[in-house]
Amino acid sequence: MSLKEKLVSSFLAFELDSDINSPVHDIRSKSIKKFEKIGFPDRKNEFWKYTPIKKVLNEDLTIFKKKRHLIDFEKVKDFFLGGIESYKIILIDGVYDPLWSNTTHEGADICILSSVLEKEKYSEFISKYFNTLIDKNESFSLLNSSFSKEGAYIHIPKNLELDKPVEIIHINSGCESSLMLQPRNLIILEKGSKAQIVESHYSLGEKNSISKGSKANHNDPVTNTLTEIHVEENANLDYYKIQNDLETTSIIDNTYIDQKKNSVASCHTFSFGGNIVRNNLNFYQNGSNINSILKGITILGSNQHTDHHTLVHHASPNCESHQEYKGIYNDKSTGVFNGKVLVDKIAQKINAFQQNNNILIGDHSSVNTKPQLEIFADDVKCSHGCTIGQLDNSALYYLKTRGIPEKEAKGLLTYAFANNVLENVKMQVLKTKIKKIIANKIGVSLGFEL
Repeated sequence: MSLKEKLVSSFLAFELDSDINSPVHDIRSKSIKKFEKIGFPDRKNEFWKYTPIKKVLNEDLTIFKKKRHLIDFEKVKDFFLGGIESYKIILIDGVYDPLWSNTTHEGADICILSSVLEKEKYSEFISKYFNTLIDKNESFSLLNSSFSKEGAYIHIPKNLELDKPVEIIHINSGCESSLMLQPRNLIILEKGSKAQIVESHYSLGEKNSISKGSKANHNDPVTNTLTEIHVEENANLDYYKIQNDLETTSIIDNTYIDQKKNSVASCHTFSFGGNIVRNNLNFYQNGSNINSILKGITILGSNQHTDHHTLVHHASPNCESHQEYKGIYNDKSTGVFNGKVLVDKIAQKINAFQQNNNILIGDHSSVNTKPQLEIFADDVKCSHGCTIGQLDNSALYYLKTRGIPEKEAKGLLTYAFANNVLENVKMQVLKTKIKKIIANKIGVSLGFEL
């Protein structure tokens, strides 16, 4: 039995406890039927041309975990943002863990999605927002909609600035390696509200478990996550993604962000871990004077593969978008950047910027980059570009002549290359955490306070 057939047959068992009269049940049923029809993508699909996703999709994967696993706090405390208070939604092997989570219904709703999906109290918001943004022809979005249950539900009412950030933390316990997880997030910022959200992926176990030249295990877990974000008029969202998983796990991430007039939404994606990671990030601007900010840092080694697909759809005039992605690739790692800016005919006075810069360390890493502009308006300011190169030998020589060993000199140059993407990170504790991850990833002690 193929994985597609196995998932389709698992759907009936998954839906046994649900209310067949709920709108969510109808969404799930339609989604699984569409998924059964189109199946998984392959590399003949232009959208997946450079990502060998079939390598991590096998018949051993299952959506049903065998049992619940308890984890000691000492093993996970470093995954949290230290030094500040935050709301937390912790998912261990895709299942909500109330022990380490910190939710609320006072003022804002910050809780687990399964607790609101089929409750009458939340039916208005679920009907209005849930599953309204996704690409109905995207296989993994359909699959997630078929099995959506656990994840984060964040609703910030009008004119409320959240008093502390929200952390959504996905932890792979390592106890069940054949899981295919389907976490789902629904985030709503009503008019004039403001929030900071950090979503991260981590695993327990030995780091760097894929040696150079080896392949991932046939039973390695896959996380297929989907996030819908609604940023209403005059709202402001800072959204951060940290992907620092084991090199034996894979992530497919679909994020859809809808913005209304005068709103600002930024998404920073930090990709450091994982076997195959695919990030589909889609911004839809539906109103004037909108600002969308997309930034990313990718640092890979071994045989890791990360693919960033971005879309900014300018459907209204007088808006801005700014994309800047930087990648550092070592060993036999590969990177992909496919960024698309679409400007509708009515979207005059648009200012759109897109840039992708990459450094290849060694002779075996590679990058495929494809910045795209599709412009149907005639009064716009749009630019795009990409670079692929190696470390500056003259700068490296300069540092070595000042007594800095070659390894540390390469580390400093690599750090400096990635650092400017962090300038827009507004949370100092998060900025410090990311800088430490970068220093650890490039394998040097920078020798100065981060």
